[in-house]
Amino acid sequence: MKLPDSLNRMFRVPKLTWPRIILALAVALFADGLQILLGAFGWLFLDQAIDCVAMALTSWLIGFHWLLLPTFVLELVPVLEDLPTWTACTIAVIALRKRGQRDAGKSSG
Repeated sequence: MKLPDSLNRMFRVPKLTWPRIILALAVALFADGLQILLGAFGWLFLDQAIDCVAMALTSWLIGFHWLLLPTFVLELVPVLEDLPTWTACTIAVIALRKRGQRDAGKSSG
């Protein structure tokens, strides 16, 4: 059974370019910074909204990766939500994607 084209496009892995990398890191840094600054107020659902936007934008910029899921869940833990998890996860996904692109280039060349 073939997945619909819209689902295939949603889970595609885009080629990493410097603008995509910089934007993904900016989104992650902004999300982590905003959560640290606004976390002291304890507003209900604000952290979760920031996490949803960060997950969606990061997935759109660098492609969905399974590491994003535990990061999203980890952000629900009260004390751990103040750690820069989005930034660390984004850096890890970028490194894995770059390695995958480099290995794919070696095998095709």
